[in-house]
Amino acid sequence: MSLAVLRSRALAGMEAPAVSVEVHLANGLPAMNIVGLADAEVRESKDRVRAALQNSGFDVPSRRITINLAPAELPKESGRFDLPIALGILAASDQIPAAALDGYEFAGELSLSGELRPVRGALAMSFAMLRQGAHDGGAGRAFVLPWANADEAALVADAAIYPARSLLEVCAHFAAKADDARLVRYRPAPSNAPPVYPDFADVKGQPQVKRALEVAAAGLHSVLLIGPPGAGKSMLASRFPGLLPPMREQEALETAALQSLAGSFAIERWRRRPFRNPHHTSSGVALVGGGCQFQQLTRLHI
Repeated sequence: MSLAVLRSRALAGMEAPAVSVEVHLANGLPAMNIVGLADAEVRESKDRVRAALQNSGFDVPSRRITINLAPAELPKESGRFDLPIALGILAASDQIPAAALDGYEFAGELSLSGELRPVRGALAMSFAMLRQGAHDGGAGRAFVLPWANADEAALVADAAIYPARSLLEVCAHFAAKADDARLVRYRPAPSNAPPVYPDFADVKGQPQVKRALEVAAAGLHSVLLIGPPGAGKSMLASRFPGLLPPMREQEALETAALQSLAGSFAIERWRRRPFRNPHHTSSGVALVGGGCQFQQLTRLHI
């Protein structure tokens, strides 16, 4: 077999559109070319993939390797395509079974030794994968990704997450006949601990502002606090999320997906309403470019 097709995902704003990673082996001088509107990080993956395959004990085919990331008009960035590219080369050269790859999606950056490094947007990709599977009327594909992203991606309750630490572990999952050599579906330990916010009762005085915040929280309104520095705006705004009702599952997933896309997600923030406190001298470009909200404005929905 000289052609292998795998599934992965890109990041485009708040979305994680599907990407087909097509690997073709042809006769000619040994070379590896990546096409499909790939940026510098993706084009550099051919060097990482080559070293990772060699250091993991696999053969790099001495043929002309063409890697197409489709659709061609969708920009591709970061090293998330290292893992599917490496697996595509192995499948096209018959070093691993290609048929077993159809029910999976892959994402992960490879080190030169073959270890898998975490990628940005794992939760957004997992959420999009499950949503597409529900739209197609099926259970969706399983998702193979680095172990460091397992907690984040598994927040999508029904997603089948199979984390791995290295390229060898992923290959063993598809090549081994014994179950003990296969990857295990990741199931995080349930946590029912409610999020902890600064206590509104700690604020002394400010009865009118506190009453206004309570009314805004009860009616699900936005609120804008205006006053001189040191009046207590940030202190009050930081406690405002604690007045709001607990986040619904959809709200929590959307909020965590945004944080994942920005590379700032932490498992401790799960189901915790976001609060950002930029410096009062921050420019408008800094606020919008960093995804920040003004410290005086807290919204219920993302």
